[in-house]
Amino acid sequence: MWQRLAAFVLKFRLWLLALLFLGTGIMAYFASRVELSYEFTGAIPRDNPKWLVYQQFKQQFGEDGNMMVIGIETDKLFQLEFFRDYVALNDALRKVPAVENTLSIPVAVNLVKDDSSQKLKAMPLFQPLPQTQAELDSLSKVFYSLPFYKGLLYSADANAYLLAVHINKEILNSKKRIEVVQAIQQISEEFGKKHQLDVKMSGLPMIRTIMATKVADELKMFLKISFVLTALILLLFFRSFSAVLMSMIVVAIGVIWSVGTIVLCGYKITLLTGLIPPLIVVIGIPNCVYFLNKYHTEYAVYGDKMKSLVRMVQRMGIVTLFTNLTAAIGFGVFYFTNSEILKQFGVVAGVNIMLIFLISFIFLPSVLSYLPPPKTKHTSYLDNKVCRWVLDLLNRLVFNYRPWVYAFTVIMVVLAVVGMMRLRPVGFIVDDIPKEDKLYKDLKFFEKRFKGVMPLEIAVDTKKKNGVVNLRTLEKLDELGKIIAEQPAFARPLSVAEGIKFAKQAYYNGDSLNYAVPNQFDIGFLAPYLRMKGGADKSVFTQLVSSFMDSTRQVARMSVNMADVGSVELPRLLDSLRPRVNEIFDTAQYNVTITGSSIIFLEGSRFIINGLAESIVLAFVLIIFCMLYLFRSWRMLIISLVPNIIPLLVTAGVMGWMDIAIKPSTVLVFSIALGIAIDVTIRFLVNFKQELPLNNYDISATVKHTINDTGLSIIYTSLILFAGFMIFAFSEFQGTKALGWLTSLTLVMAMVTNLTILPAMLLWMEKALQKKARKKELWNGLDDEEDLEMKEIGLDEEKE
Repeated sequence: MWQRLAAFVLKFRLWLLALLFLGTGIMAYFASRVELSYEFTGAIPRDNPKWLVYQQFKQQFGEDGNMMVIGIETDKLFQLEFFRDYVALNDALRKVPAVENTLSIPVAVNLVKDDSSQKLKAMPLFQPLPQTQAELDSLSKVFYSLPFYKGLLYSADANAYLLAVHINKEILNSKKRIEVVQAIQQISEEFGKKHQLDVKMSGLPMIRTIMATKVADELKMFLKISFVLTALILLLFFRSFSAVLMSMIVVAIGVIWSVGTIVLCGYKITLLTGLIPPLIVVIGIPNCVYFLNKYHTEYAVYGDKMKSLVRMVQRMGIVTLFTNLTAAIGFGVFYFTNSEILKQFGVVAGVNIMLIFLISFIFLPSVLSYLPPPKTKHTSYLDNKVCRWVLDLLNRLVFNYRPWVYAFTVIMVVLAVVGMMRLRPVGFIVDDIPKEDKLYKDLKFFEKRFKGVMPLEIAVDTKKKNGVVNLRTLEKLDELGKIIAEQPAFARPLSVAEGIKFAKQAYYNGDSLNYAVPNQFDIGFLAPYLRMKGGADKSVFTQLVSSFMDSTRQVARMSVNMADVGSVELPRLLDSLRPRVNEIFDTAQYNVTITGSSIIFLEGSRFIINGLAESIVLAFVLIIFCMLYLFRSWRMLIISLVPNIIPLLVTAGVMGWMDIAIKPSTVLVFSIALGIAIDVTIRFLVNFKQELPLNNYDISATVKHTINDTGLSIIYTSLILFAGFMIFAFSEFQGTKALGWLTSLTLVMAMVTNLTILPAMLLWMEKALQKKARKKELWNGLDDEEDLEMKEIGLDEEKE
């Protein structure tokens, strides 16, 4: 079959190349329209209970993760000149497109009792702008007497002040968010430069924007570097510009098709789909190396270009097909997870890994047929002294020191298993940001001064209309708020109860001792004053209070800012909080739900980790079936799996010993490594099967020949893969960095095990294989060498 396919490709090479380039041009058009995704909720399934609760909350109260915060630490805030600039900063931020409003000291309001009308008026505290220092000092004393703002706009234990910026939700989920965030940064930094202050900035909008753009920029940069580095290594190996250029064109076409596929599927570039182009480079280059290596080897033997091309396709076609198929399975199984972001990654990666096989299968034989035959200098790498020394060393290890190989392997596996016991799954919202990065430092500033800025929301359903404004409900909200505020990871919550407490303070002429929930005696006098009328109806305070109840006043909202405690600590904190909530709110009368962007974000990380883990198991199962179909032998199946399980165990052990947590970026290592490492095993074993009859079924001779023949291309491709992934180790993001060096480690280990453990196990099972081989001699006459090769590709136990 592969001979016929080779003849077909060579016969219609011009038409096939034309179709390939035409298709590439069309895909390039679609690839040019690719967009970057700024959504952070794609990892969690849409039928997940937490997701459904979050959606219901947003329907009632709107977006919760749209607040960016700006912080300063100074003792000059209420100096007149500085305060004027701070007011100007607030005004400038409000003028930024997509900024809906700000919450800061310059727009703080005070409630003032008007006895004549029996109303509470929300009066801007610092408007009009104070003209003298004495006037500002007087107003600052009033401001500090309002407990409502304590911990919200200023820190109680330091001269730290917070300015909150609310950004339009639609803008946050589009590419315009970059311009908005950059505009806010620029305005804030200019203010900081003028007053020689280190302005702190954080919040989900900023974190998501900076991480998304930095990761995208890094992936583009690494893709370019991988092209250049791979080209240099290929040139060093093959000593041929044409071989390098062909390989680069193959992977470039593959990258274009992969990005075009993302657009055609209606997807956007995410943290995971952004990895696909570099993966196509990594998987496409070995295809080229193995094809070219076989072509050069066959030409060195026969000296006939066309015959060498036919044999290249015949001998390497099935190998490359199954190696790409197993890699596609390794990634394609993500489609069967519940996570949308993993589904997208699985579909695009799986399809394009098979496409890169088709591209290399058409392009390489076709182009090589037009080029002159390779010269001696182009095939000189086959006799490279260093590589030959390495191959001789591998042969000595396999044939003379097998017990030592087994012993060393057992020790490694034991240490790896012990290290695996130390593994811990944990994810943080700012997981991959370096600790020396300003974004990370600024977040820690807000956690230290204001207990964090990550949103957590609590919805209390009173199950009856106007149930929120019931005095009993207000008391319960206040009690829950005090319990939450006692937790070191939670800031003081905001709820309608805080607004009512503020109103009571105002009723008693601003006495801070009366900042409390009204009792039965107070409520009778206070009730008329709670209907705030007049020109200040649309004040920040009025909007703030109304935003903590739904339109029917049945559901109350309690907003909490919290620290980025991680995916392990957050559930523990919520579990410890739940019994206290149930004590306060009788489940028969109230329904309390805890949600928010923080929970959804970390829940999404958990789903990615679980989905990747499940996918690895499923990939193993499917790859097992592929190996059984290819080799038709349980013995060969076991032999093929062992050299690939060991590198994964060693990598997991290294992660455990080095205290590298299980998170989306590090779990992805195992999927990538499994999909690529199994390729080496397939290439080695298929070559072994093809050479077995040519060596009169002499197992030892065949193993030695396979090491010398396939080992060279395995070493070359492994070095290319190692260099390609090590580029990511220089990323400034911890996750990308870990992905780079851990994958490189796994692939190097896979190379070593497939060139030592794999042939050693073949020799260990020599007697059984010899018995099987003798039965194969009963096959019908195999006179022609080509027929012999084609039948041995099957090596089917069913024909014994």
